[in-house]
Amino acid sequence: MITVSSSSPEDTSKLASGLADIAEGGDVLVLVGDLGAGKTAFSKAYGKALGVDEPMTSPTFTLAREYEGRLTLHHLDVYRLEQMAEVLHLDLPDLLDSGGVVLIEWGDAIMPMLPQDFLEVRFTFGEGDDDRSIELRPVGPRWLARCDAIDAIAGSGDAEC
Repeated sequence: MITVSSSSPEDTSKLASGLADIAEGGDVLVLVGDLGAGKTAFSKAYGKALGVDEPMTSPTFTLAREYEGRLTLHHLDVYRLEQMAEVLHLDLPDLLDSGGVVLIEWGDAIMPMLPQDFLEVRFTFGEGDDDRSIELRPVGPRWLARCDAIDAIAGSGDAEC
């Protein structure tokens, strides 16, 4: 796990942009954290770094949105799902096979339904209003192979993947 300290939305955006720079088709990012912790801000910066030109909004009520950039970005928000069976309505297997990137806010709610190859991005509040601790946990071979690159982006210098 790699831990990053963020003291501003700009710090979080910089991390998201760096991760987007190493994005590959088929990537899955699982964003986890309380309301207001930075998941949507991260998502917007990630999309912008992928070359998404249109404004990104949280897909809380639509559950999924698709954006075009260097890679297609499937932005999901599963906060409102009440049962795991509702994941089937998202056509998650098709999204995962699309060759794009799947970024899932509140993804811990559906982790049992995900492939075992993803990057978990966990946000926790810090002491100050804008302070966050962001934990990056690579899971599976495609993410573990990029552990050093993730660590370089995070600037931690002590990757434990």
